[in-house]
This record gives sequence, C-alpha cells and structure tokens, in this order.
Amino acid sequence: MGWNEVKKPLLNNVYFESCPGCKLDQHLDRQTGLPLKQVLHIWIVVLCVALPISSLFPFLYFMVRDFNIADKEEDISYYAGFVGSSYMVGRALTSVFWGVVADRYGRKPVILLGTSTVVIFNTLFGFSVNYWMAIITRFLLGFLNGLLGPIKAYACELFREEHQALGLSAISTSWGIGLIIGPALGGYLAQPAEKFPNLISSDSLFGRFPYLLPCLCISIFALLVTIAASVWLPETLHFHKKIDSESASFVPEAEEKADEKKESSLINLLKNWPLMSSIIVYCVFSLHDMAYTEIFSLWAVSPKSLGGLNYSTEDVGTILSITGVGLLLFQTTLYPLAERLAGPIVVARISGILSVPILASYPYIAMLSGFMLAFTLNCASVVKNVLSVSIITGTFMLQNKAVGQHERGAANGIAMTLQSICKAIGPACGGALLSWSQKRQNAAFLPGDQMIFFILNAIELLGVLLTFKPFLITHHY
Repeated sequence: MGWNEVKKPLLNNVYFESCPGCKLDQHLDRQTGLPLKQVLHIWIVVLCVALPISSLFPFLYFMVRDFNIADKEEDISYYAGFVGSSYMVGRALTSVFWGVVADRYGRKPVILLGTSTVVIFNTLFGFSVNYWMAIITRFLLGFLNGLLGPIKAYACELFREEHQALGLSAISTSWGIGLIIGPALGGYLAQPAEKFPNLISSDSLFGRFPYLLPCLCISIFALLVTIAASVWLPETLHFHKKIDSESASFVPEAEEKADEKKESSLINLLKNWPLMSSIIVYCVFSLHDMAYTEIFSLWAVSPKSLGGLNYSTEDVGTILSITGVGLLLFQTTLYPLAERLAGPIVVARISGILSVPILASYPYIAMLSGFMLAFTLNCASVVKNVLSVSIITGTFMLQNKAVGQHERGAANGIAMTLQSICKAIGPACGGALLSWSQKRQNAAFLPGDQMIFFILNAIELLGVLLTFKPFLITHHY
C-alpha cells in the first residue's frame, strides 16, 4: 500500500481508502442536515424482518384448529403458544454467533442474510400442512436470521453522534410498527377464500393454503428489500488489520495496541454491568411485549363465553392498523422531543407506570359492545403500543452507548440471545396462561381474563423497578 492511500483531515483522523468504515466516516464528516435517507433505509430493513414475527398471531388460533391437534377448544391457545415461541427459540441459539460474525466480517452480509431468510422460510411457513411443519419453519426463520442484533450497532455507526438517537428510534419505531402491521396483514389476508369467495375459490392455491397469502406478501416485500439493500447499504465496519500488516512501518505502534484493545472477548462484555443491566431491563420488557402481542390477538378472537371479544381476524387487523398509524405519528414527532427533555430512562419509567392501568382495563373493555367497544379498544391499543416502543427505544440507546464499535455486534448478539429466550417464553407461557385463565371464569380471585392481564402488569412493574439504581447503571463509551 502506498502513502497516498491514507488521508489525514484537519481533526487528525486517519482514513484508509480501502476501508469501507473509513469511507463512511469521511462522508459523515462532510454531512450536514438530517440524514433522512439513511433513516428510511434502516426503517425499511427492520420492517422487513419485524413483519413475519407476529403476522401469524391473528390467524394462529384458526391455523392450529385446522391442524386438529387440540382435543378441546380451550387447548388451542396452549398449542398456538409453541408455534409462536419456535421463532424466538431459533433466534436465541444463534444471536451471539451472528453478532460475532458481524463484528468480524461486516454488518452488511449478516443483514442481507437476514432479509433473505425471511423470503424463504416465511413462504414455507405459509405452506404448512401440519403442526410440526409450522414449528420447524418458524424455528429456522429465527435460527438463520441474525439481523436484529447487528442492525442496532449499524444504526449507531451509520449516523453522526447527534443523530444516533434518531437512528435507534427508527429501529424501534419500525420494529413496533412491524409488530402491528404484520398482524394486520395476517388478519386481513388470511383465509381469503372465506372472505372473498367471488375472487378466490376454495380449490385455488390460496384456498388450499388459507394462510399463505399474508406470508407470501411479506416474503415478496422482503425479496425487494434484499435486492435494494445490496445496493443501498454501505458497510460501516472498519477493516484495518490487513492494511496494518502490509504497512507496519507507517502505522504507529500505539495505534496497533489501541486496535488490540478493541478486540474484547465475550467474557469482558458479560462483565460490563452498564451493558448487562440495560440488556436485562430490555429483556424483561421484551418478555412482556411479546406475551402481550400474542395474548391480545388470541383474547380478541376467543369466544365471548371464554371472556374474549369473538372478533374475526379482519376485526383484529383493523385495530392493529389504527394502532400502527398512531405509533408512527407519535414516534416521528413526540418521542424525540420527550427523549431530549427527560432522557431515555425517565421516559421508560413513565411509560411502564402508565401501561399498568391500561392493561388492567382490558377485561372491563370486553364488557362493552358496539361503537364504544371499538373506540375504547382502539384508544387503549394505540396508547399501550406507543408506551411499549418508547421503553424499547430507550434501552437500545443505553446498550449501544455502553460499548465501542468493535464490540457492538457481539453486545447486541448477547442482547438478542437473552431477549429471544424471554420472547420464546412469552408466547408459550402467554398461550398456556390464557388457556388456564379462560378455564377459571368463576374463580373468586381474579376470575377469567383478569388473571392474565394481572400477570402482564406484574412483569411490567418488575421492569420499571429494574430501571432504578443500583441495578441499572448508565455509561457512555
């Protein structure tokens, strides 16, 4: 390598022309104004991966019923919980691995593999003909999808420091909207032969596979995102090792030692309490959110005799669509202002406390009917999801500020592993607990669905308590 391949700007930063991370840093040094294009890129990639995670929940009850695996109607929610959990079990097993891969070989390859996985295995899930095929395809969808850990590190590196909160907010907003639009698509597009008999016959492809259409729509979107992301997205990781070895005479010894320090082991990350405490808080709230997402849909489509709303998948889709619009408006306008004024931790605490009375009101909302039921349920759903996404955004910021660039992939991999374990527990336990709650309609203490929403509130309050010192320690790397 020649001397002309290294450029020194006024701030004494050393840039290597053959390093993609250096090229991006040079671009960021010259960048002015809001990086809206980068925000859009991050937003679309995360949306692509978030959509299939919960798109199955509105029709999962009917899908499991069609598999004829449950002996009683009350047991359908129990079996549905394991299908919902299989994705998270797969993701828990490989998240640290994908984080290490992203730290070593780059963020972009792992991101593209993640979007490609959605294309293949989400489509196969739509073709499921029995219970075990559904579980295996969902498991592989999570097992091979390592995007969500590295994308948080990527968002910190793709923006100047003053815009990093905007980048992380784009992830949590897109994630939250994906977890809402996904079920909305599942609710509207599942069982199309029953909903649109004049357009789709029962003998057609979508008639024989009634849950394929929503999965196929998401997979086509993921295919377009994969193609576009291969062109859009720059690599953010710095690759200096090879360059340094070729030009040892040029790179100062002090810089070599500094690079060695950046190569921290997983053990050091596990000892990093500011990182681990923020991850634990993140996991508790994630457990709550995933359980709530599944319980809400299963509760809404359950019969009135079991304390549910007797809604159709289309009714659930309508509620979640309205919630998605409200979430998008809040996160793009009010959340950045609230975060600047109060900070991410205070916003998370307030959001957690406000969630408690909303969840406690759900069994009483079920007693309403007609317009008042629809209006009240939509308001509660919008506010609950806005509060949840505000909490998750704050924990993202704390995690990524606790480590340096060459640790972020592995750090977010640890976060995704622990979070995935919690999110696997969420649907499995949520489905089982909902099934149990619906069997105790005449109990003296918290009868019927009051019990399941009480348990959700207990988890929420635990998360709020963990945001206080001495448990949660903050650190800016």
